[in-house]
Amino acid sequence: MSRTGTLYTVSAPSGAGKTSLVAALIERTADLRVSVSHTTREMRPGEEHGVNYHFVSEAEFLAMLEEAAFLEHARVFGNLYGTSQAWVEEQLAAGTDVILEIDWQGAAQVKRLLPATRAIFILPPSRLTLLQRLTARGQDDSHTIEGRMAEAVEEMSHYVESDFLVVNEDFDRAVAELQAIVSCHRLATGKQRQTLEPLLNKLFS
Repeated sequence: MSRTGTLYTVSAPSGAGKTSLVAALIERTADLRVSVSHTTREMRPGEEHGVNYHFVSEAEFLAMLEEAAFLEHARVFGNLYGTSQAWVEEQLAAGTDVILEIDWQGAAQVKRLLPATRAIFILPPSRLTLLQRLTARGQDDSHTIEGRMAEAVEEMSHYVESDFLVVNEDFDRAVAELQAIVSCHRLATGKQRQTLEPLLNKLFS
């Protein structure tokens, strides 16, 4: 019996370091992939189509929505974001664990559809640190940053809906904690019964 993959959602307020943490986790963990979402927002400097996001027009996004192509979708800061359901299901069926980098609304949608999903929330160590990280990006004006800070307070209140909580104060420690979450879940008896089926058959035959 081949192992079925686990779906993880990782949510965080903008500036908490979610993307960098997930990238490091993917690099250090075998059989773990991050889903590339579709979005209608503009591409930022250094981003690549198909790598960071699938950048599409609003008309294209709405057409996919009509076809029920998304596992979850949400409008954030005026832009649409969505996760391809077909891609996620293919990866899980092949035994690959998948991470969705999505906001708390999307995570809630996924959890309702797929209750076995493990939800992770990333918090900054303080509001000041969050403000400093948003400002250091150099991508947004002061008005936009002010809006993101206000939104962050609301977003962070939804940490209670997650299964795991990680504080990104020390980057390496936060990555190690994410690795521990994945490793622990892979060692659960239900997962191990699938992975170790040949051994178990020999032990009890």
